[in-house]
Amino acid sequence: MTNELLVVTAGRHARLEAVLKTALQGVPFRRYDMAGGALPDLRQRRVLFAIAVDQAGIDPDVCRLLMLLRQSPDAMQGACAALLIDGAGELYTKQTAQALLLAANLAGCWLMGKPLLEATGSLQNLDIRAKKLGLSHRAAYDALAVQLVQRLLEFAVPVRPEAKLLMLHASNQKTSNTLALGRRVCQLLSGQVQTRELSLRNGTIHDCNGCSYRVCAHFAERGGCFYGGAMVENVYPAVLESDALLVLCPNYNDALSANVMAFINRLTSLTVNNLLQGKLLFSIVVSGYSGGDLVAQQLLGALCLNKAFTLPPHCCMLETANDPDTAMHLPGIGDRLQRFAGGIVSALRQGMPTAR
Repeated sequence: MTNELLVVTAGRHARLEAVLKTALQGVPFRRYDMAGGALPDLRQRRVLFAIAVDQAGIDPDVCRLLMLLRQSPDAMQGACAALLIDGAGELYTKQTAQALLLAANLAGCWLMGKPLLEATGSLQNLDIRAKKLGLSHRAAYDALAVQLVQRLLEFAVPVRPEAKLLMLHASNQKTSNTLALGRRVCQLLSGQVQTRELSLRNGTIHDCNGCSYRVCAHFAERGGCFYGGAMVENVYPAVLESDALLVLCPNYNDALSANVMAFINRLTSLTVNNLLQGKLLFSIVVSGYSGGDLVAQQLLGALCLNKAFTLPPHCCMLETANDPDTAMHLPGIGDRLQRFAGGIVSALRQGMPTAR
């Protein structure tokens, strides 16, 4: 992997151009504009996607970029990326960003924790971060863009020869297709990665009630949470001692299940002191009919964009199986499980290729 940054631009916005000029000052980079049509060679590169969208969250070049990534499952093999998105309006920037980042990951790209800098038309979404920096919204935008570029250039994934993976689920032990696939993956990891299974199904994982940041930080400093319970006693220690999570996500109404979402919300206490930074995230999503990509985007948004988990290439296995005990009999499922398990082993025990 080369340390020269490849900046892939799509869409035009004067503000985005000004921010890029500041963020890339003194940085060796090559620029490619998607107005050229085809994808450049993104493999083994550090890639900054810099895109601008209109009030509707749409730009023809951004749509072309998304289409080409989805059509090319190995287009970003061995690459790592971050995304800077500048919107003319207040809506759709996050939606577009999640779709693009998921497509990049499924094309073989590593995503560092918090790989997104999003700017809405008013920049009001940067309000809290601007206050923390003591800057205006516009000046904070520049400063955060500089930070994003530097983090991308410095991003590395260590080798973990004694890796530990925690499989989390809230599934019925007897009928779950998702759990059957997850357990098979753990069997395939045997002897290479230490695995542990933890169920969130017993009803003791209560959702976050939204404490103030000050209260959350107070309990976080003591390694806990105001609401305590099984989350603090069992789940926090298991997460902290693991190198990676494998989160099993059956598609419930095109969304994560309530128990999995409660688990994610309660992780906020661990993010206060950056205790999740560098941990890897894998997932298996099983849909009865369709919509697995929506669940994968939701998981990416919650745990990578917000909670700072690192996403290895092809981090999510997406399958469709409705009736109980059918996922393990899908055509080609054995090969897909082998590839997915192999990707977990490679990410944990080999890390990310470093710069030449």
